[in-house]
Amino acid sequence: MNPEPSKKRFPFTQVIAVGIAVGLLVFASVKYAPELTRLMSKPERFKDFLDSYGTASALIYILLQALQIIIAVIPGEVVQIAGGYAFGTFLGTLYSVTGTVVGMLVVFFATRLLGYSLVKMFVPQKKLERFDFLMNDPKSEIAIFLLFLIPGIPKDALTYVAGLTPIKPLRFILIATIARFPGLWGSAYIGANLEKKNYLMVWIFSAVALVLFVAGLLLKDRIIDWVHRLRRSGKDEQKGDNPPSSPFRKGGE
Repeated sequence: MNPEPSKKRFPFTQVIAVGIAVGLLVFASVKYAPELTRLMSKPERFKDFLDSYGTASALIYILLQALQIIIAVIPGEVVQIAGGYAFGTFLGTLYSVTGTVVGMLVVFFATRLLGYSLVKMFVPQKKLERFDFLMNDPKSEIAIFLLFLIPGIPKDALTYVAGLTPIKPLRFILIATIARFPGLWGSAYIGANLEKKNYLMVWIFSAVALVLFVAGLLLKDRIIDWVHRLRRSGKDEQKGDNPPSSPFRKGGE
């Protein structure tokens, strides 16, 4: 089976341009991501860093949030808490959502253009195999929404996988953004209260977020299997046949 869902051919120069852009992003992330992670882990220093850009501070933050989605080497929660600290709950959430949408658009269309060869650069084989049930099905919206909603699921890897599914781009962005919104808002709220030194709310929301994250992390395999079975049972009842082999699994082509 061909691992790429679309047979559309793109101009060679366009493919080369995207490949160069991806290479530059990988280089930038390897070179600067550790320093940025340390900077964002100290929100007060990160706020000073953003303030140094003046009116462009919001744009710089949005670009950093987008980079986090594309490369996924910087923990998303660290970026979003730092954004809440720097801009407050409302603007922190707004800028995080904007950066997340930009990052998801870049990943989605780059995957549509370059296909499986790009995905395997950023997503380990085992993670790909966990999401193989999303392939070859034009009705993956509910599964994608649930997987993006639940904490602990590797959402950045899922964004790459989504580019290989038949889902329409705008539908994917809308579904993924709605599902991710509670987490983005919660992180910004924690950051905003941290800046205000309202440590009680910080501890309460951090504890809740930690419990949800750990629960999602420990149960993610069961959750993915449950979503898989839920969708597959409906398909089997209608078709009564075996699902197609996965392009993610060895020997599945």
